[in-house]
Amino acid sequence: MFAHPGYRRLWSARTASQCGDVFATVALALLVFDLTGSALGVSAVVFAEIVPVLLLAPLAGTLVDRLPRIRIMIAADVWRALLAGSLILLGDHVVAVYVIAFGLSVGAVLFNPAANSAVPALVDENELVAANSGIWTAAVLSQIALAPLAGLLYTALGPAPAFGINAASFVASAVLLTGLRLPATPSSTERRGFFADAVAGVRVLASDRLLRALGAGQLLAALSAGATSALLVVLAREHLALPPSGYGLLLGAIGIGAVLGPLVVSRLLSDPRRPAFVFGPYVLRGLVDLALATFTAFPVALVALAIYGLGTSTGAVTFNSLLQAHTPAHLRGRIFAGFDVFWQLGRLVSLLLGGLLAATLGIQAVYLLGGVLLLAAAAIGWAGIRGSTRVRRLK
Repeated sequence: MFAHPGYRRLWSARTASQCGDVFATVALALLVFDLTGSALGVSAVVFAEIVPVLLLAPLAGTLVDRLPRIRIMIAADVWRALLAGSLILLGDHVVAVYVIAFGLSVGAVLFNPAANSAVPALVDENELVAANSGIWTAAVLSQIALAPLAGLLYTALGPAPAFGINAASFVASAVLLTGLRLPATPSSTERRGFFADAVAGVRVLASDRLLRALGAGQLLAALSAGATSALLVVLAREHLALPPSGYGLLLGAIGIGAVLGPLVVSRLLSDPRRPAFVFGPYVLRGLVDLALATFTAFPVALVALAIYGLGTSTGAVTFNSLLQAHTPAHLRGRIFAGFDVFWQLGRLVSLLLGGLLAATLGIQAVYLLGGVLLLAAAAIGWAGIRGSTRVRRLK
């Protein structure tokens, strides 16, 4: 992949900003908890990050399809650099922190569909799996390596250095992207108007069989993962009876699996038009959730969560690759933005209901339901593409 100069630039830009995001994410959670003294206050940050996606993603996707994507990514990076830098001065005011978290998410709403839409223009179709594997692996490794360092930095020096690092990472990303060139996006939108183009994107998402299957899978997976990820610490303490160090080991097992997944799938698969490699990981993750709800042995949980991490990363890479291969260039911004809405909507509902379910029926019920939702995602996905052995490109 790194033989492609354009991919090399995009990978470097995304990796730089992802490294900065690790510092900011850790510092933001710790800062809000220090300011509010409540888990609800920390949850409000997540809410502030999700709301912009639900409100703005369809419009942002239309912008991505109508304007030069590199300029959109650079503008989003500059916007986020300014906001991250402002946290150094305003971090003592909790309301300002929430507003800035909202603004940072607005930048991501623009950047992410543009970046995902750019990858197919930089590599060949049979290289999409490897290209997405490279981006995903860099993100996971940066989280594993830098999250502990971010916590130590916050403890020693407070939040300001972490926010400064995040701002600098966005500047580095913008500088790298200034040298990136993409082929002109084919103009097939009739340009009947901005909102008409946005509605046209929704119609395509609703009318295409594969996109409907992928959308249903995305939503059900988010409904599962939102709660099971957030409440893993509860599972560790109440169901597995582990000390805090045991919870850290469970997170480490997920990280190991998440790193191995892209390495495995990039060696096994070059054709992105293989839906089984998207929906198969849902089955794997669903079975893991059912196992976690059933067994209490710590070694079983470690192995299961390593498999879960492998399934999550493999599914993410193949999902993006299939979506990129199936969707023509002029629609990618709107389609990726639409899938961002599915994910964040499911995640929000899951976070709101997961705690209630755990409180009323116990943590095992959360994981049992999570497993059922993931198996349903796989079943709906396969049913949606039944009868076709190979997915055709959307026209």
